[in-house]
Amino acid sequence: MYTLDELKVFVHKCRRCSLCKSRTNVVFGEGNAKAAIMFVGEGPGFYEDKSGRPFVGRAGKLLDKMLGAVGFKREEVYITNIVKCRPPNNRNPYEEESEKCLDFLRWQVKIIDPSIIVCLGAVSARNLIDKDFRITQQRGVWYTKGKFNMIATYHPAALLRDETKKIDAWKDLRSIRKKYDEIMNNKI
Repeated sequence: MYTLDELKVFVHKCRRCSLCKSRTNVVFGEGNAKAAIMFVGEGPGFYEDKSGRPFVGRAGKLLDKMLGAVGFKREEVYITNIVKCRPPNNRNPYEEESEKCLDFLRWQVKIIDPSIIVCLGAVSARNLIDKDFRITQQRGVWYTKGKFNMIATYHPAALLRDETKKIDAWKDLRSIRKKYDEIMNNKI
């Protein structure tokens, strides 16, 4: 089995889809390599592409605040995206682009082995939970896929565009914290 560092080297050489042609940096993911919680967004934006790190722009700053509000530090969790290269103009990744990158995400999940996977936004949820996922109707609901507990909530960028969604996102975060505490207490 790969280590995260070995996988990262492989991903940095990827040319599976056209997104590689316009990227500045591959945005592999970062955080605790043994995290109990993995957050998965859709794809890197402008600032992520420039830095090579996930969620560092305005949405990333909001995600950090959201994590802190329920007692998590960014260093305790693992954060990544469905696609590892920025789609042009921050558009959603196309299905074929997502499909090309999903193997990398599967390897990340296998290596990290989180108990909880949080899908940030509809694109992530459609790729990981159900291809017909409706974020406004199905967010906040727990799903079990294999040994993983999965939930979707609004992407932080959506919360920046529509602050009325923050109430539901807060409920989701509290639910994530509760599930995390239950899992950790059962491991003792």
